Amino acid sequence: MADRTSDGRPIRMLTIIDEYTRECLNIHTQRRIKAPEVLYKLSELFITKGVPDHIRSDNGSEFSAKSVRGWLERLGVKTLFIEPGSPWENGYIESFNGKLRDELLNGEIFDNILEARVITEQWREQFNKIRPHSSLNFRPPVPEVMIPHQYASA
Repeated sequence: MADRTSDGRPIRMLTIIDEYTRECLNIHTQRRIKAPEVLYKLSELFITKGVPDHIRSDNGSEFSAKSVRGWLERLGVKTLFIEPGSPWENGYIESFNGKLRDELLNGEIFDNILEARVITEQWREQFNKIRPHSSLNFRPPVPEVMIPHQYASA
């Protein structure tokens, strides 16, 4: 994903979703995103969520870099690269990116990269925990659970 701050400088967003649960795992927001940052973000997710069987992505330079492909291969993660100009091959992320664009980016003007990160993270949390998803029977992917506090009686 790409956007711009109010001064016209570019913003890039690496969006990562779980195709099964529809949870947005991360929206990494920077001026530019290179392969080492992709490796770092993926390694964080692999530690917290587990190593996936496969990753589907476009053929962007940050994912097609030899370092990323080699690292994924060493971990046993299969790569499913979509053909250039074939967004329908990656429908889940394309749908997600459309929602991100329609629900957030088209209505916001970011003055700086920090503001973009904070507002995008707030939107991601709402998307995952509150926003109903038609594909999930109008439930959010990872709703917050409120557990009542049990008071001990004296």
